[in-house]
Amino acid sequence: MKSQFLPAARLTLALLVLCCVVYPALVWAAAQLAPGHGQGEQIVRNGRLVGFANVGQKFTEARYFSSRPSAVDYHADGSAGSNKGPSNPDYLKDVQARLDTFLVKNPGVRAADVPAELITASGSGLDPDLSPQGALVQVPRVAAARHLDAARVRTLVQQHTAAHLLGPSTVNVLQLNLALDALAK
Repeated sequence: MKSQFLPAARLTLALLVLCCVVYPALVWAAAQLAPGHGQGEQIVRNGRLVGFANVGQKFTEARYFSSRPSAVDYHADGSAGSNKGPSNPDYLKDVQARLDTFLVKNPGVRAADVPAELITASGSGLDPDLSPQGALVQVPRVAAARHLDAARVRTLVQQHTAAHLLGPSTVNVLQLNLALDALAK
């Protein structure tokens, strides 16, 4: 037993230094190379912070595109999914309630045309993006609320659609809503 104590203590000390000093230092150094230097990519308009590029926000007014639902109500300090599976009765009630609310707020849209992302929360609860389909299905509501031509709003969605080398195209909801606000000026 005594012969194993010293190697175990050395291993513990080595892992402590590796996991608590070296690894965090490497992550911090890598973050310094990212936009915002590890503090997040801030979006500022008229000298005022309006959000972060990679953190979803809640938009409830009809004149704005809605974000993907959040299991944590968009509180970044508690990022998480609901951990409810697709057969959980409470989860199914939440999804049905979100679908019903979406259909009321978007008359003329059929339930079959609503992308799943608009009624299901993401794993992080903070997704900043929608698919182009998730944005386009909201165009009639947004255009009517802003008294804009639907074709103009559809074009704006297409202009804010980012194609990715790996993965599907996305639309950043905050950036799209800011572009809508800029149209009004």
